[in-house]
Amino acid sequence: MFKFFVFLLIICLLVLGGFYLYAKLSPKIMINSANNITLYDDRDQVFFNGSDNKEWVKLDDISSYVIDSTIYTEDKNFYKHFGFDFFRIGKALFNNLISRSNTQGASTITQQYAKNLFLDFDKTWKRKWEEALYTIRIEANYSKDEILEGYLNTINYGHGNYGIENASLYYFHKSCSELDLAEASLLAGIPKAPSNYSPFIDFDAAKDRQLLVLNSLVRNGIITEDEKDIAYNEEITLVGNEEEPIYSSIYYYQDAIMNELESIPSIPTNYSSLGGLKIYTSFHADLQKELEKIVSETFPDESSLETAVVVMNPETGGIMALIGGRDYNKSSYNRAIYSKRQVGSTMKPYLYYSALENGFTSSTAFISEKTTFPISDGKTYSPKNYNDIYGNKAISMATAIAYSDNIYAVKTHLFLGEESLIQVARRVGIKEELDEVPSLPLGTSEINIISMAEGYSAFANEGYKIDGHFINKVVDGDGNVIYENPNNKELVLNPSLVYILNNMLTAPYDPSYIDYNYPTAISLNGKLQHTYSLKSGTTSGDNWDIGYNKKILCAVWVGHDDNTELIKSDYKYAQNIWYKTVESYEEGMNDKDVWYEKPSNVVGSLVEPITGKPVTDGAENVKLMYFLKGTEPKGDEPVFDEIEKK
Repeated sequence: MFKFFVFLLIICLLVLGGFYLYAKLSPKIMINSANNITLYDDRDQVFFNGSDNKEWVKLDDISSYVIDSTIYTEDKNFYKHFGFDFFRIGKALFNNLISRSNTQGASTITQQYAKNLFLDFDKTWKRKWEEALYTIRIEANYSKDEILEGYLNTINYGHGNYGIENASLYYFHKSCSELDLAEASLLAGIPKAPSNYSPFIDFDAAKDRQLLVLNSLVRNGIITEDEKDIAYNEEITLVGNEEEPIYSSIYYYQDAIMNELESIPSIPTNYSSLGGLKIYTSFHADLQKELEKIVSETFPDESSLETAVVVMNPETGGIMALIGGRDYNKSSYNRAIYSKRQVGSTMKPYLYYSALENGFTSSTAFISEKTTFPISDGKTYSPKNYNDIYGNKAISMATAIAYSDNIYAVKTHLFLGEESLIQVARRVGIKEELDEVPSLPLGTSEINIISMAEGYSAFANEGYKIDGHFINKVVDGDGNVIYENPNNKELVLNPSLVYILNNMLTAPYDPSYIDYNYPTAISLNGKLQHTYSLKSGTTSGDNWDIGYNKKILCAVWVGHDDNTELIKSDYKYAQNIWYKTVESYEEGMNDKDVWYEKPSNVVGSLVEPITGKPVTDGAENVKLMYFLKGTEPKGDEPVFDEIEKK
């Protein structure tokens, strides 16, 4: 047995030696490119620098307190091992086995550095193998001091600060060479989890982490207990960025960029082969700041509600601003990218476009009344209108949109066939699973907010399917364009029918539709200085508002992460965020209200908006509605339900 283990050890050493020889003969990895990424906004202005070399500092110019705090917290055997601390690995495996958990890690500084050379943090075995090879190549080609210097100049210290000099200037407005023990130990604790241990996010957690760092220094004889106590109790003055307020929502946008970057096949997976990256995006800095301000001022501090907001240019699909949650510092989970929620009545415009394609008009009428629909296997379906309000009379499609009438929607859905709505949704780019069920137009399926924004963009841009995106162009360190968004546009809807639908979608805030009920967004009448198409959606746990014109599309979701039911007062927040955001953007454009140009085969006709019937002498409520030529309503046009009853 002893001979076997000796033999096995020799084999392992030979294999490891072979890897090191191969690594030594391989081209040097450009380790200073780790996290070297620059993001540009829609005006080609830099809004984020990763580990940009302009703040690169030599190891001799970094406070010894920083160096010691980092080494003895992250990797105390750094100067003794060859990239892997096998004793720590064995100890961690043993402890995890005993505790039946995976809580202890054993990554060395070199391994962490190797990990930071990749654009993502994939946890597959393939990636772990690649990181191990990079670790060997780094150790074989660089001295320990060079590795430590590179690591300290490229790691993430939170709030977009990569590298110790950037972090020191940000948190304390001093160079990293000037940091004392208290400041250095506080900073050294952040990279473990910047969103948890930044003192701006959770000061108590940052202090707990600082104490752990200081205790490590005591255990290893670097400082005394008295020095630890003095450093821990020292009053630290945090400065932050004095030039402009910190707005944390920008990190949701940055996360979205990296998520998209990982999905582009032409982008290599590691920085070392790229020499850094310049990424040109659709980011609109002023709009993002205003959006964060609006969201911050909308919710009560004690509320547990969350939100996601996507603001898109509907002509290009470029996403100009994004909110993935109320506060990135409290929750970095990006709801705009990852979450799928029931969309409520925001599903109905896809249905009503399908209806227009199948011969319906703005005046087509169904009776709004309590209805039980027979479905398969002898079962029935009895949807209800909001607040149980029914007209008990024939109402036009435009009125059904104004009130978000569920009975009208289900009647239309079943009249056309349950696959008709799905076909339109697929055409405009909705990829999520949609069930052929009577309740589909009421938004019972779960869809991502970016997907909904992409779908609505086909209405906003007069019929074209586009792909929502953050990245316009990617350039490598040598100036080569390695990716450019193709800006694919495909005409999938009839522009004339889209024009008619867009005009009907102004009904939710139009006082012409006040009758037995009020339009769903009537409170916006007088608040909007520009014309928009708008549809809201509600479920027991979700509130949506999606609205647009040809210049801007904004989608807003509000709800609880755990699907807790909303209370009545919660349903105002999405609408408030929506209208303030679009109006803020329009105000910044400094131009007049520009609506869609009427197609030549569309005509306007004066009708009574509630019933959709032609105007008669003495009519008090008159509305100009739009129709394909030849489909204008006639006085003797029957209601569909009445046809069935005869």
